[in-house]
Amino acid sequence: MSSKISALLNLADVSTDGQWCYVIFWVVPRSPSINVRWGSLKNRLMSMCPSSYAIPFYPEITQPAPPQFYLLKLFSTDRKGLLHDVTHILSELELIIHRVKVSTTPDGRVVNLFFITDGMELLHTKERQEETCSMLIATLGPSLSCEILLAEGFQQGFSSLPPTISEELFRLELDDCESSSRSLCAEMKKMQKASINFDNALSPAHTLLQIICVDQKGLLYDMLRTLKDCSIKVTYGRFWSNKKGFREVDLFIKQADGKKVIDPEKQEVLRSRMRSEMLHPLRVMIVNRGPDTELLVANPVELSGKGRPRVFYDATLALKALGICIFSAEIGRQTASERQWEVYRFLLDDSKEFPLANSLTNRNNIVDRVRKTLMGCYN
Repeated sequence: MSSKISALLNLADVSTDGQWCYVIFWVVPRSPSINVRWGSLKNRLMSMCPSSYAIPFYPEITQPAPPQFYLLKLFSTDRKGLLHDVTHILSELELIIHRVKVSTTPDGRVVNLFFITDGMELLHTKERQEETCSMLIATLGPSLSCEILLAEGFQQGFSSLPPTISEELFRLELDDCESSSRSLCAEMKKMQKASINFDNALSPAHTLLQIICVDQKGLLYDMLRTLKDCSIKVTYGRFWSNKKGFREVDLFIKQADGKKVIDPEKQEVLRSRMRSEMLHPLRVMIVNRGPDTELLVANPVELSGKGRPRVFYDATLALKALGICIFSAEIGRQTASERQWEVYRFLLDDSKEFPLANSLTNRNNIVDRVRKTLMGCYN
């Protein structure tokens, strides 16, 4: 689903015959005051459907063409929350951010470079470009200058973290409550107690994978991403939430060879991987970058090459809520622990109101706030 959709998934049914997939989502607006663009949501979902030929009753569904990347250049005076405000507007316009390079000049000016694609596939038109720049200027002020260019030959950049930091950020075993508040630690302990069971008696051809766990943002995404990474096929699935904040999931699955998951060792490996990915879908840490403080956020890249939606949006939202200015920011990728990761790097401004250099409490508060926002505790 898109990186910015103002609707929550309440219930879902998924089934497939091996060629066609039938999916039903029951969704509700995140807030009664939000006007969800249902037509746009339908178009975005259709554009995700992998089909090499048109469906008779939905002829507009065809094999999607490679996305066209654009470079959005923004120049403005700096202020707290500026980067998130820009990100929020781009999300409202359904412009998807793939890479960012933000820096601050000595005279207090900010240079923002966003490599983006258009969810509506209209950014090649003059009208769409003018709408984008006009909305940015109207919201952020006349001091902002805006330019949109084609980004020919765009490639995702790669981060180069020091080996000690990379090892710490991507290590396989994580302390459940490291750098976390009591409230977040309690939620993580609930997730750690998730029930993940296999049943091979109910279906002659499929293994039933049953999961009951605490609900959190991106939970279904993490489940299905993990199964795909483990070469597990889902033939039928049902997802629903109960009134106590728990998510219940039933998935009828097969291995890549079409066989059931019967081997106890394979079941335990899959159970452990699912539990780990649900408990730690993202990595967040604060490090020293010379005399400065850097926030790192990392998430695994899907086999399809896509990164997790809304990470940049939520991370900048958390920093804005804390009143922390971002001196520079960038998105890159790094290979570690036999997988590729998308890495978000934020160089933070130290201030008298929120000192970072010698305050372990403030640094932990940043990690805590960012993690909780990413996991849906703050929305």
